Amino acid sequence: MEQAKPQDVTKPQDLIGCRIMIVEDEYMIADDMVQAFKKSGAVIIGPVPSVDRALALLRATDRIDGAVLDINLQGENVFPIADELKARGVPFVFATGYDRWVVPEPYQDAPHCEKPVAPERVAYALFG
Repeated sequence: MEQAKPQDVTKPQDLIGCRIMIVEDEYMIADDMVQAFKKSGAVIIGPVPSVDRALALLRATDRIDGAVLDINLQGENVFPIADELKARGVPFVFATGYDRWVVPEPYQDAPHCEKPVAPERVAYALFG
């Protein structure tokens, strides 16, 4: 995926009211994402650190406008969450330390940001 240029990054007002799910098991990374998205006006769902908790929260939430997914959550792959999001038509981005080639074919069309990545770039990849 081509890196966003600074002038391309989503402006803070662009996310006002958007409901964003953060699925990340590393506390500091999750907190950075939460703070950046909140600063941009988004409403945060989560963050959640595991597949089971993310699926439960996803199923209990009526509206999600987008999601940020780490691929590996405590040793489990996040792809069941990606399947649920796809079924609901919710855009998502993988924010992960894994290379793109690790992502299975059914998810190759999802934006992919390799860590470390600025939360603003993740927002641009999600809604750009």
